[in-house]
Amino acid sequence: MIFGPTPIDEAKGAVLAHSLRLTGKVLKKGTVLDDEAIAAIRESGKRDVITARLQAGDVPEDEAAERLAQALLATHLAKSRAATGRVNLLAETAGLLVIDAKRIDQINAVDESVTVATLPNHSVVTAKEMVATIKIIPFAVPGPVLGVAEAVARRAGPPFAIHPFRALKVGLVLTEIPGIKDKESVMEGAVEATATRVEALCGTMLPVERARHEEGPVAEALGRLKRAGAEVLLIAGASAVVDRRDVGPAAIVRAGGVITHFGMPVDPGNLLCLGRIGDIPAMVLPGCARSPKLNGFDWVLQRVFAGLTVTGDDIMAMGVGGLLKEIEVRPLPREQAPRMPPPALAPRRARRVAAVVLAAGRSRRMAPLNKLLVADTQGVAMVARVIDNVLASHARPVVVVTGHERDRVEEALANRPVLIAHADDYAEGLSASLKAGLAALPTDVEGFLVCLGDMPLVAGPMLDRLIAAFDPEEGRAIVMPTFRGKQGNPMLWSREFLAEILTITGDVGARHLVGKHADRMVEVEMADDAVLRDFDTTDALKGLPKTVKV
Repeated sequence: MIFGPTPIDEAKGAVLAHSLRLTGKVLKKGTVLDDEAIAAIRESGKRDVITARLQAGDVPEDEAAERLAQALLATHLAKSRAATGRVNLLAETAGLLVIDAKRIDQINAVDESVTVATLPNHSVVTAKEMVATIKIIPFAVPGPVLGVAEAVARRAGPPFAIHPFRALKVGLVLTEIPGIKDKESVMEGAVEATATRVEALCGTMLPVERARHEEGPVAEALGRLKRAGAEVLLIAGASAVVDRRDVGPAAIVRAGGVITHFGMPVDPGNLLCLGRIGDIPAMVLPGCARSPKLNGFDWVLQRVFAGLTVTGDDIMAMGVGGLLKEIEVRPLPREQAPRMPPPALAPRRARRVAAVVLAAGRSRRMAPLNKLLVADTQGVAMVARVIDNVLASHARPVVVVTGHERDRVEEALANRPVLIAHADDYAEGLSASLKAGLAALPTDVEGFLVCLGDMPLVAGPMLDRLIAAFDPEEGRAIVMPTFRGKQGNPMLWSREFLAEILTITGDVGARHLVGKHADRMVEVEMADDAVLRDFDTTDALKGLPKTVKV
C-alpha cells in the first residue's frame, strides 16, 4: 500500500485518508475516489490529496477484517458487518468465555496492521454481548500477512469457546451451632447471596437443609440433597473451614466423596474447599460467599455451571488477577474499619449528558386521539412512561418539548422533575420541536439524547449504554442504537453538532447528518428491538406489552 500525497490526476481508485469538506459536499475518510469525487476536489482548487493506494495483493480493510473474523468464528459466536476495518464478535448465548490466549497473542504478533482485542479469559457473557473486536489498522493489509493471521486463527480449532450455562439444581447445607443466635441473620444472608448467584447462572435452588455443625449431621444433609436431585452441593458453615479435616470437608468424605483442593490464591475467597461426591461437585464455601460481592467462589461456580471440570491446578492458576479488592492493614475488625476508598487512579470523568424528549406532535395518524396521552394497562400515559424511563437513566436534565395539547401533556407529567420547553411553531414540523428543546439545554452539557415521546419500551439501562459509549475525544461523538444491524432511536449527539442541527428546517430531525459525520459515529447493539419500536397508530398500540418495564 502506498500512502501519502497523491496528485489529483493519479487519485482515481485511491482511498481518501482524511475527510474533506468541500463546497456543498463532504468526502468521508475511507471514500474510494471516483470521477465525481475527483472533479469535486479539483473544483475546490486542490492539486493533490492524501490517499492510500492499494498495490497488487493488498486486501482492503473491510474485506480483511471480515476474513479474519470468519476464521475466528466458533459455535455460539456471531459477527457484525465490517465497517471502517472493524468486525465485532458477539455471543449468541449466556455462558463462560474461554480463550486460547497464546493464540490471540500469536495473531497480534503477525503484523502491526492486524489486531484482535478480547474480553478477559473466563468472562461471564450474556447473549448479544461483544466478546472481541477485530480491527485492521491501515486501509489495506498485504495478502500474505492476512493469510498468516488466518492460518494461526484456524490452527487446532477456534481460539474462542463459549460454554453455555446449564440449568443445574443446587443443594445448600447451612450448619448451625446451638446457642449462637447472632449468626442467624448472617446465615440467611448466605442463602440469599447463594440463590442470587445460582439464578444468575440459570440454575435453581433446592430447599435449604439445616444441620448441626458436626460431621455426621452435615453428611446426612448432603445425602438428602443428593437424593433430591442436587447436581451441585454446597456447605455454608457456621464456623469458617480452616483445614481439610474440618467439619465441612470431613462431611463430604463421610458422604462418600473426596476433597480435591483446599484454599485458593484469590482474596476474598482464600478458604474455599473443593471436592466431589461421585460426579457431583461439592464445595465448602469461604465466609466471603455470604456477601454478594465478587469472590473466588464465583469463579469456581461459573466454571461448574459452564460444564468445565475444575481441578486444583486450575484453582492455583487463579492468582494473577486474584486480588479482587484492596487489602489494608486493619487495626480494627473489618466492620469497624473506616469506610475509606482505597487509593486508586482517578476515575474517568462522567460525561454530562442531557435528554430532550420530543412530545409536541399532533398524532395525525391516530386522530382524534393524542397517542402520547393514551394510557397503558397500568393507567400510565405513553408520554409519562417515556419520561419515567428517561428519568431512570443518568441523563440530566430532562427537557420535554410540548406543542399540541400542551396543557394535557404537562398535566400527564405533573410532579416529575423535568424542564418544559414549549415549541410555539411545533406545527412547522419535527425540526421546530427539536430546536425548542436544544435551546433549553444548559450551556455546560457535553451531549444530548434526542428521545421520541412514542417509544415507551426504551428503558433507562438502554439509555445508559448509549451514554457509556459516548466519548467525543475518542471519535464517538454520535451514538446510535441498533438491533440486529438496524438503526434505531434515540440518538446521542455531542454538543459540537448543536449549531448544525439548529439550521435544520421542515419536518425532519438530525439523523440525515450522520452521513456527513460517519467517522464520528459509533453503533451500540441492543439486546432487543425496543429501539426500533414506536407506537403511532391504533394497531401499533395493540402490540404494546401488557406490562412495560421501566
